[in-house]
Amino acid sequence: MDARELQRFADIQVDLVRPEQQGFILSGQGSDRAEYRLEVHFDMPLDGRTRAVLGELLAQSEVSIWRGPAAATEATPPRRRTARRHPRRRIAAD
Repeated sequence: MDARELQRFADIQVDLVRPEQQGFILSGQGSDRAEYRLEVHFDMPLDGRTRAVLGELLAQSEVSIWRGPAAATEATPPRRRTARRHPRRRIAAD
């Protein structure tokens, strides 16, 4: 997708980073004063030291989310889109 087609959706100042089983949950307030939550998942195990370093880096970050135009569909109800996952990854509940 061409970068010119993307529009800035939100700028989020990360206030809280919570470690999860295979990643992190980042929470914060956007420039529009709405609360946002971003989940980051890794397809590999993270050792304690790596998890601590990533958590510290993410806690001092700001996230910008950009999105492109929605694809035109004919009378198809909107549905939740999930990220493409590695075929060997077990998904308990999405």
